[in-house]
Amino acid sequence: MSTRLSPLAIALLLLGLIVVHAQPPGPDMSVDAGVRTAVIEGMIRELTDFYVFPDMAAKMTQDIRRRQQAREYDSITTARQLAETLTTHLRAVSHDKHLDVRYSPNVLPTFPYPPPAPSPEDVDRQRAFISQLNFGFEKLERLAGNIGYVDLRAFMPPPLMGETAAAAMTFLGSVQALIVDLRQNGGGSPDGVALLASYFFDQPTRMNDIYDRPSNETRQFWTLPYVAGRRFVGKDVYLLTSAQTFSAAEDFAYGLKNQKRVTIVGEVTGGGAHPVGPRRLTDHFAVTVPMGRSISAITHTDWEGVGVEPDIRVAAPRALATAHLTALEKELPAVTEPPRKREISDAIERLKKELNSSKD
Repeated sequence: MSTRLSPLAIALLLLGLIVVHAQPPGPDMSVDAGVRTAVIEGMIRELTDFYVFPDMAAKMTQDIRRRQQAREYDSITTARQLAETLTTHLRAVSHDKHLDVRYSPNVLPTFPYPPPAPSPEDVDRQRAFISQLNFGFEKLERLAGNIGYVDLRAFMPPPLMGETAAAAMTFLGSVQALIVDLRQNGGGSPDGVALLASYFFDQPTRMNDIYDRPSNETRQFWTLPYVAGRRFVGKDVYLLTSAQTFSAAEDFAYGLKNQKRVTIVGEVTGGGAHPVGPRRLTDHFAVTVPMGRSISAITHTDWEGVGVEPDIRVAAPRALATAHLTALEKELPAVTEPPRKREISDAIERLKKELNSSKD
């Protein structure tokens, strides 16, 4: 058995892409009173030092101490049960879906804060691993009526996703409207969010800011003045969302919605607005600590705990057909060529039948 996490696992953990509250595969291990105490004391220390809201960290600490005194943890004998129980208890107080304790069968590396800048060799290794995920781009397609579609599963850092993003946006540059599917997107890099958002504006635009508690600084995130490939401006953009749309994917949706640049179709998103950092507790336990919060440059609020509200609210499985139909119905009145008008009219009828035959 390896004694370290793989470079891919480390990269995904640092990007916040590992499924929330899903413990990694591998053998469980037994825990005793010493391990339980070490994990709990380390967790409380990290929350006190790093959690974005100090008053909430104090409330969580108070609750954990109460449970300790009631000997609620004494009967826990496995690592997975300990991690899952502590996660449940922390979230019961904070309602923070980013916050969790995880167990790793392999010995965990240290997670310094702030993390060091990756070396060129680190970037090459990350690129090799993340290329297997096609840098988050699952599918590109030209739908009926010249509507573009991209299924985006993650936001990678710009040095990793930039080339693929440019190729994707160039491929989609001539469509009449664009559908970006975030229904299975669990988050990633805020810089990746700013990069992709840059394709939808013709000048630098301030999106969401991020406050970082450890440094007590707030960083502004702007779209870029230059992007490779083709921008997609002056055309409609639709975002598909589900309850699984989370973190950086919500950042993308929230920023674009507040700029009135997109129409969101689907379900209310998961409600995780706090950027996170992993903190090592013991060889086999870590806590994922929300260290900051997102702040809209327009509303001065975020989506933590409430999610991003869609403009057209439908069940996630119906979102694509609904967005496609909406785009075509908006496009049809301006079309004069008979073959194209017929193509769009036929597609509208097919989509209506599809939606009528299914239920929310």
